[in-house]
Amino acid sequence: MADGCSAGIFLTHQRPAGQDARATLDDQLTLVRAARDLGYDSVFAGQHHLAESLAHIQPLPWLARLAAEAGDMRVGIGIHLLALHNPVDTAENYASLDIVCGGKLIFGVGLGYRDLEYDAFGIGKTGRVHRFEENLRIVEALWAGEEVHADLPWCRLDGVRATMLPLGKPPIWMAANSDKAVRRAARLSDTWMINPHATATTVRRQLEIFGDERAAADRGPVTELPLMREVFCAPTREKAVELAGPHLAAKYAVYADWGQDKVMPDKESFRTAYDELSSDRFVIGTPQDCLDALLPWRELGVDHFLFRTDWAGMPMQDALGSIELLAKEVVPALRESRKGS
Repeated sequence: MADGCSAGIFLTHQRPAGQDARATLDDQLTLVRAARDLGYDSVFAGQHHLAESLAHIQPLPWLARLAAEAGDMRVGIGIHLLALHNPVDTAENYASLDIVCGGKLIFGVGLGYRDLEYDAFGIGKTGRVHRFEENLRIVEALWAGEEVHADLPWCRLDGVRATMLPLGKPPIWMAANSDKAVRRAARLSDTWMINPHATATTVRRQLEIFGDERAAADRGPVTELPLMREVFCAPTREKAVELAGPHLAAKYAVYADWGQDKVMPDKESFRTAYDELSSDRFVIGTPQDCLDALLPWRELGVDHFLFRTDWAGMPMQDALGSIELLAKEVVPALRESRKGS
């Protein structure tokens, strides 16, 4: 792979309430096996609690299950809602998952944005960032085998050391939407996990913020820059829009209900018509359309593409067709391209 360019699949693992849970799981495993056999480099899943409108399987049992099917693919959580969970529990659970994955875990973290989730865990509006940063500090120190101290309302540690350690040091990818969060990712993580929700124009502007903040923190350049996008590929542009458009529109209507767009910069809103929503944001079309949209990111340093190409309610065969077409006609060109050229 030229310059180490990777391509992965981000699995939705969500279903409309009432849809058969086991059938949905089996469909998702079919996509995992297809991604593995088609030569993808990574597979990711996310986390939500009390996901209104959608049923959402939790990532730890799900990622452990799909690790058995993943072959050589890296396995990622994108993202673990770190501020909601005890850092000792997090450190031991994800160290265990790294062992299950054979040392191929990518540990994605983020602050989250849904008050409902924070309320469910008894966490108020104040102090969330501090809680997030302290939890990250504790997880990293435990994984490093260090003696860890903490005197916090939610966690007290008096010189403990973890005995459950990951096989290596899982890279920490931090999700970020707002400019402030992008700066935090630059300072505290191995890299910014670029979100699929912002327009390309917004992300390009924020990449400058990320680079400047990382340099100011003396963190040095990242060794990997991942970009997640909503991507659907079909033989014709019309067919791609026909198959993906309704599911993406429904997905972003749910995001609007959850308040995702309230934490986006540049006054972006998800309560708009599909054509406006998709412009400069979604990658929907033929293989050439997808390449035209994705190759410019290589020039900006992106070297790990994450395609989310299935959404709640989409027939598995439609998602499978997109995964296959991307693997055969898009991913090879991305791998052959040169970063920063």
